Amino acid sequence: MITGTAAAPPLSDWRMTRRLLSTLALLALCAACAAPAPPAAPLADLVGTYEGDHGGVLEIVLGDELFAVQDEAKYMLRPDGADQVRTSFGQAIRFPRDARGRVVGYEQDGQLHRRLADTIAPLSAALARARPAGAGTDDRYRVPVDQHDGIAVGDIARSDLGPGVAQRIVRGVLDGTWRDVHGVLLYQRGHLVMEEYFYGYDGARTHQLRSATKSVVATLAGLAIDRGALPDDAVAVLPRLPYASVAHPDPRKATITLGQFLSMSSGLACNDHSDTSPGREEVIDETPDWVKATLDLPQIADPGTQATYCSGGVAVVGRTVEDAVHAALPEFAQATLFGPLGIARGDWAWNYDLSSANREYAQIHLRPRDMLKLGLLYADDGVWQGRRVLSSAWVHTALAEHSHVDNTGYGYFWWRPWMDVDTPAGPQRVQLIAAQGNGGQKIYLVPQLELVAVFTAGAYNSGTAPPNRIMQGVILPALLAARATPR
Repeated sequence: MITGTAAAPPLSDWRMTRRLLSTLALLALCAACAAPAPPAAPLADLVGTYEGDHGGVLEIVLGDELFAVQDEAKYMLRPDGADQVRTSFGQAIRFPRDARGRVVGYEQDGQLHRRLADTIAPLSAALARARPAGAGTDDRYRVPVDQHDGIAVGDIARSDLGPGVAQRIVRGVLDGTWRDVHGVLLYQRGHLVMEEYFYGYDGARTHQLRSATKSVVATLAGLAIDRGALPDDAVAVLPRLPYASVAHPDPRKATITLGQFLSMSSGLACNDHSDTSPGREEVIDETPDWVKATLDLPQIADPGTQATYCSGGVAVVGRTVEDAVHAALPEFAQATLFGPLGIARGDWAWNYDLSSANREYAQIHLRPRDMLKLGLLYADDGVWQGRRVLSSAWVHTALAEHSHVDNTGYGYFWWRPWMDVDTPAGPQRVQLIAAQGNGGQKIYLVPQLELVAVFTAGAYNSGTAPPNRIMQGVILPALLAARATPR
């Protein structure tokens, strides 16, 4: 055996050794060519429930493709040889087997996660297809059901959208044009005219909002100001919080206002979209106090001068509101926002622990119609069913442009994107306001077209945005065409 520590043989011996090794390699190659390749293990062997991280579980599901499900979220996996797959980030995951050939778990980053069962939950299995096998591809339009929840319903044929829009959207989800869209709600000219669900979801089931949660937090900040618990959005935040000191002391930190945190322009070294930022989300999330960790960051710019996407700032805003109203944020939300909107406490979930113990990352789970209610509250200038819930001043302040984040206009945890829409008269630019989260969670406000649209989806970490394409390619062209035709 030749090892790395053996002395090199004399030159003549080394040539012989190299020739012998080359011959053996050729023989091995020929043997490999002659011998039939062992059959690839079926992907179905990997299906099952496994131990996940931090005490959770992870399920492997096989539909048209292989994917993992964790906390109701679907993540695509790419087969990469026998009993190995890769994630969308390129991480290798291996599935070892026992002496009988049964998969016993999966290995990731050197850690074995045991297989707990060879079955998966029905809701996870439903994520494999837009509608269950045997359900057909029925794309017939159905008028949304009146649930007497304050949301008026109507026929899409009487809106500016028309029935063809609903059929195109449903057909596109079913045929895979727009994959992993879980729910579509369109409210136009005063009525909910489309409500469709896919992949096992329905109107009674809550959906994770991911970063669309930020817009809920912004609303609660406004409600705290409306009630006098906070003076205004110009209030300095650090002096109000119970920290005797912070790391990287800088006099500018004490001047950062609530509005600057809401507009992502605190000037702290916090950028979720930079792999080197000390304040990126995956770093802050592993700390025992997200608020303190954010405030401990270096100050790299004057407050209000530049904006970067910083989830740590959302924790700062939430804690500031909690301290001002002397209540936990979910409790304050129910009393001042959800209750007045007719949303019962049992109809939403929010684990609002701002520490590394929270593996849901403080995101809220809402039903799609309740997401729509939030959108309608802003679309109606803070009024719900004739009752003022949120001040008109806060609606206008929150939705106004205060900064630019990732080259997009940004309000107070609300985005202000443009969409260029093709029309027979040429491209038209449409201004939108949006609450949005990873995977395709969207609340779109389009005031000029009297539209509020809600999407829930599961395209997590995929880099695709099916709701954006549906809006740009189907919904907005139909509304612009209708407006171009005299009523």
